[in-house]
Amino acid sequence: MTSTFTRWPVRLASLLACLLFWHLAASSKLNLGLFTFTYVPTPKAVLDAAWQLLTSSSLLAHLTSSLSRVFSGYLVAAVLGVSLGLVIGRSKWAEDTLLPPLEVLRPIPAVAWIPLAILMFPSSELSMVFITFTGALFPILLNTVHGVEAVDPRLVASARSLGAGRYAILREVILPGALPSIVTGLAIGMGTSWFCLVTAEMIAGQFGIGYYTWESYTLQNYPDIIVGMLLIGVLGMGSSALVKRLGALATPWYRLRRGA
Repeated sequence: MTSTFTRWPVRLASLLACLLFWHLAASSKLNLGLFTFTYVPTPKAVLDAAWQLLTSSSLLAHLTSSLSRVFSGYLVAAVLGVSLGLVIGRSKWAEDTLLPPLEVLRPIPAVAWIPLAILMFPSSELSMVFITFTGALFPILLNTVHGVEAVDPRLVASARSLGAGRYAILREVILPGALPSIVTGLAIGMGTSWFCLVTAEMIAGQFGIGYYTWESYTLQNYPDIIVGMLLIGVLGMGSSALVKRLGALATPWYRLRRGA
């Protein structure tokens, strides 16, 4: 408990130091050669833009649009990623047939999926959900595979010697053993879903935090750009923290082992 209280002041001081540097650099239009703060708005300008967005009627529409797109794509990616990860991690045949094409697709950035998403889906809304889905799928899938493969084979052999069948081993040994890694993948996948949001909402649409950020860029409303960026960061951090918290509740044995 004491260590938790002593760490928070350090974290707060770190944030305040970053804000102070931002204020001084933007106010003095600091030019370091490789990059410049000449056109970077000050924290006060960003705060004014944030207040303007907060008091506008469009904020709720932006939030609901982005949240629905992110969570729709994320939930599909979570179900598919965990399911495929369990199959690939437990079956050499599935690893040889499914993993190579997935590994080819994994490095493709979200922006490169835009033309194909437009061609594949009848509506722009589904196209945007698909982009967030691709962002979340691969971290969840690979962490699930690694978690399954990291389960001690001796535990599987012991369960089998006691008469456990394939599904009992999966339920009682593989899933509990792989769950911490799965939770890590789910948390990373949530963050990458938000990361892909701006790319997704570049396709089409009238509302969404990513759309708001991109529109601010095209209109050269620099404070609004940073407001959109910070809002995506806060929402992504909060949703990832929620996934981690739910994962910690689902794996109490893992927390006890780490504490030991």
